[in-house]
Amino acid sequence: MNTSDLPLGSFRAERRVLEIQTKLHRWATDEPHRRFDDLYNLVCDPAFLAMAWERVAGNKGARSAGVDGMTVTYVRERFGEVQFLAELREQLKSRSFRPVPVRERMIPKPGSHKRRRLGIPMDVSYCPSCCDGLRCGCEVPGAGGELSG
Repeated sequence: MNTSDLPLGSFRAERRVLEIQTKLHRWATDEPHRRFDDLYNLVCDPAFLAMAWERVAGNKGARSAGVDGMTVTYVRERFGEVQFLAELREQLKSRSFRPVPVRERMIPKPGSHKRRRLGIPMDVSYCPSCCDGLRCGCEVPGAGGELSG
């Protein structure tokens, strides 16, 4: 897969991701038993990483620190988004990326006495997992299996 270098403009990245998702959806619909063996390259694609970062930075928990103690603001100030995503991409491509396990807490369910698990990932672990706009289910070494967020 031919990928461009970081950074990609937000519109270009979103368009590229949407085009690839549409293509994969069409292939999966046309051939229900087709195997998609090379989806890991999409996780390393700068457009997918840029869109994942936008989702992480734009979600409600962006101001809260992950299990690694880093917030989105900290990452922006300390590393800068471009450098952060470039380093993350290199770690993913070299398969040296090792996410920290998600911290779990039991929280009450609204309107009930039951409790549910709340997973608190670190930003760098969550960012690649957002790349699954296609819910590809491909594996990241050390991530404990799936890449879905």
